[in-house]
Amino acid sequence: MSEEATPTPVEERDDELASEAGEPEGIDQEAIERRSAALSEVVKFGEPVLRSAASPVAEFDDELAAEADRMIGLMRDAIGVGLAATQLGTLRRMLVFQVGSEAEPTVLVNPEIEWRSEDATTAEEGCLSLPGVHVDVERPTYVRVRAQDSAGEPILVEASGLEARVIQHEMDHLDGVLILDRTPRDQRKEAMRTLRERLEAA
Repeated sequence: MSEEATPTPVEERDDELASEAGEPEGIDQEAIERRSAALSEVVKFGEPVLRSAASPVAEFDDELAAEADRMIGLMRDAIGVGLAATQLGTLRRMLVFQVGSEAEPTVLVNPEIEWRSEDATTAEEGCLSLPGVHVDVERPTYVRVRAQDSAGEPILVEASGLEARVIQHEMDHLDGVLILDRTPRDQRKEAMRTLRERLEAA
């Protein structure tokens, strides 16, 4: 998930993060280059893998741990707050997220939402796989998720607000669901227009 369009509630949005156009504000040239390199590894809209459901992870080995570390590194370099394995072209049920620079990055393997609140919040979301697209998405405000860590140990995450939104966004990726599928029709049409223009320009 992109930090460019940090999904704070619409009525509470601020501009402390990146501007929509160009690179995020307040980062140096080296960070911009790292971000560009990281984004080049993220699968973009139009690739079939983004519409495919990932398979459960059965083997918890050094390779999986290394892939989790790689995902965390790419997420940070891309200045994102979350990343799913499918966004790197790997159909395995694993995601990483880090909400806030002081927070510890978290790896969720085989995540399942055990409970979600009836309360919901609409907020703007962006996506590393959908460059330039920012749309409003309604999601439950609170979730409880059971998963495993990269070593296969069970973990339970109770999340609210932005953290809950990021987890749900990345779990959608594992099921082949994009923010385009969860936004109002008018915003979806505008987003598709933006994506087509970027593809044509490329």
